[in-house]
Amino acid sequence: MNPFTFISCVIFCLASLTVMGQNPQSIIYTKHNLSVSGPGSLRSANEADICIFCHAPHNTTGLGPLWNHELSQATYTPYSSSTLKATVGQPTGASKLCLSCHDGTVALGLVANRSIPIAMQPGANTIPAGRTLIGTDLSAHHPVSFTYDAALATLQGELRDPSTLVQDVRLDQSGQLQCTSCHDPHNDQYGDFLVVNNTASALCLNCHTPNQWATSIHATSTATWNGSGQNPWPHTSGTTVAANGCENCHRPHAAETKLRLLNFSPDEQNCYSCHSGTVAVKNIAAEFNKASVHPIALTSGIHDPTEDAINSPRHVACEDCHNPHSVKDTAAAAPAAPGGIMGVRGVNSGGAVIQQIQYEYELCFRCHADSLNRGSALISRQFVQTNTRLEFNLANTSFHPIEGVGKNPGVPSLLTPWNTGSIMYCTDCHNNDQGPGAGGTGPKGPHGSIYPPLLERQLLLTDFTPYNSASFDLCFKCHSSSVVVSQQTTSWQYHQKHIVDDITACTTCHDSHGSTQPSLINFNTAYVQPYNGVLQFNSTGGNHGNCTLTCHGKDHVNTAY
Repeated sequence: MNPFTFISCVIFCLASLTVMGQNPQSIIYTKHNLSVSGPGSLRSANEADICIFCHAPHNTTGLGPLWNHELSQATYTPYSSSTLKATVGQPTGASKLCLSCHDGTVALGLVANRSIPIAMQPGANTIPAGRTLIGTDLSAHHPVSFTYDAALATLQGELRDPSTLVQDVRLDQSGQLQCTSCHDPHNDQYGDFLVVNNTASALCLNCHTPNQWATSIHATSTATWNGSGQNPWPHTSGTTVAANGCENCHRPHAAETKLRLLNFSPDEQNCYSCHSGTVAVKNIAAEFNKASVHPIALTSGIHDPTEDAINSPRHVACEDCHNPHSVKDTAAAAPAAPGGIMGVRGVNSGGAVIQQIQYEYELCFRCHADSLNRGSALISRQFVQTNTRLEFNLANTSFHPIEGVGKNPGVPSLLTPWNTGSIMYCTDCHNNDQGPGAGGTGPKGPHGSIYPPLLERQLLLTDFTPYNSASFDLCFKCHSSSVVVSQQTTSWQYHQKHIVDDITACTTCHDSHGSTQPSLINFNTAYVQPYNGVLQFNSTGGNHGNCTLTCHGKDHVNTAY
């Protein structure tokens, strides 16, 4: 090097240090300053050179940019998941350089251009346990060292074309995403050495584009933590749901649930951290302690986004019914899916799997229709059918109007606003017993109820209990009790005899979902048996018919009603 070149380099370095010294976010004032002047606990005992721990002009490792720190020889366990389409191997490029300190296997003072390591303060030889120690198991960290191109964006879905990345979020010269895509080791302006301010997940959204995210409640809510329970955001400075964005659920480093980098373990705790009355007003977590629930706690860790939509291992998880990227606090009219369940998979009325439901019943059909593990009926029926999709089939003789308008043109017991042209939701019956539909203030939705099977109101399923209208509150939500259990000719006149006098449950004769018989008739065989081998109801029109059967020990032979 000639003298003029040397002098130019010295002037340039001095000028750079002067500029850095004027910038309060420069490396001089960050924990990456490992020199004796560094502000952190990890610093040298006597070395004044700031740059030497990573860079040097001569006798370096031979790697760019003039890399001076000795590299780790560790073999790493990379991140993997069933939804990851990128090919992730051992760290390369800048990520391998970062890990030469952050995996904790190489002394911080071990540099190539010194014959002996730089002396460090006591206890500062390597990065100690804590959030900055990445280690060699990278499976709980955002993947690095993979090729991020337009083909991956298309294959993975919900990723931006890398050509649209903003200037500060960039790939390396090989087109790979590295630690330096998100972190600038020389500048801590935004905290955690991030290249851009990540408020509202601005950094995450440079690459990730979840469907409907911008209008979802998790992207827009200004709700804050009330200080009770578990801190939902222990690793961020955001104080609202909107400010935390993706990090309401995800943690890019040291995630407790490795798959999909979730904040907490077990899976449901990622929802409970807000939905237990601590951030969200309603306490949904408490609903799962009731007698009848969707049992999410029994099968934690089984749910997978790529699972068979119908016949995966039997389980239920919050994500089966709610897509946190798409969920909205918007209402809808039956049968359209409300905002709370938008963006989830389901099964349509024809039995086909659909990626995003249009109707609420399509979500219910996913588990309660064609699934081989859907479970048995609570009531033994004359005509056994546990597939709800077939029970509500519009070709049936009778059904509650879930998929479409019912067939009975005259139902005189209906209460306003219900009429024979109404369509209803599954959740009009299956819901929280203390939710808005039941006149309470609890959260809505079929999370838990004191009335099995997840009923919003009581429905007695057994006979021989003295009549009390409260026993059939669910039926009387829509059907007037004063009309049903009376001798009024506007309803079937023998309802009172059966329900009140003979203390028979509504479900002994009627199948709540649907039936191949008129008027939802499908006898409960625990109480209704054949007479001389015959068990039948014949409709003669106009709420009239005749029965041949034995019920409560009494024989009926073509008995007309």
